[in-house]
Amino acid sequence: MSLKDEFTKGIIKENPLFRMLLGTCPSLAITTSVDNALGMGAACIAVLLASNTVISAMRSIIPNSIRIPVYIVIIASFVTMIDQLMHAFTPALYTSLGIFIPLIVVNCIILGRAEAFASRNGVLASIMDALGMGIGFTLALVLVSSFREVLGAGTFLGMPILPEGIPAILMILPPGGFITLGCLMAGLNKLQEKFTQQEA
Repeated sequence: MSLKDEFTKGIIKENPLFRMLLGTCPSLAITTSVDNALGMGAACIAVLLASNTVISAMRSIIPNSIRIPVYIVIIASFVTMIDQLMHAFTPALYTSLGIFIPLIVVNCIILGRAEAFASRNGVLASIMDALGMGIGFTLALVLVSSFREVLGAGTFLGMPILPEGIPAILMILPPGGFITLGCLMAGLNKLQEKFTQQEA
C-alpha cells in the first residue's frame, strides 16, 4: 500500500468513528461544541503521531511478551505532555475537555494503531497512518459537533447563527449525541452504497 493510501484510508475508508466505531465515548461526550472537537482532535493527532513514530522506531527492540505495557507507557508519556501543555496554554479548553484528555491513554484508536500498524511497519508509513487516522477522527468530531452546536445552542464556534428560541437543547444533551452520530452514520452508509452501485 502506498503512503498516500495509508494516509487517506483513515479519513474515508477506515474512519475511526464512522467506520470502525472507535473512540465513541469521548466523541459523544465532548462534541457539544466545535471548539471542544478541534481541541480533542488536535490532542489525538499529536499523541497518535508521536506514539506511532516512537513505537515504529523501537518495534525491533520491544520484547513481544511486554509490548502492550510498553505501548501504554509510551502513549501515557505523550498524553501527559499534551495534558500539561493544554493546562498551561489553553486553560478554558483544558477545563472543558476535563477527564477526557487523560483518557486518551486508553483510547482504542491510539492503542489500536500502535498494535495493528506501528508495531509492524516502518516509521514513514506509521507517520502517514497516524496523520490519516488523526485527521479522520478530527473531521468526524467536527462534523458531529457542528450539528450538535448549531442545532442545540444556535452557535458555531461560539458565534450566534440562529435566532433565540430556535435551538433544540436536546442536541447538546447525551441523547443528542447518539441521535446525531446515528443519523450521520446512516447518511454516510447510504452515500457509500450509492457510490458502490454507480461503480458497479
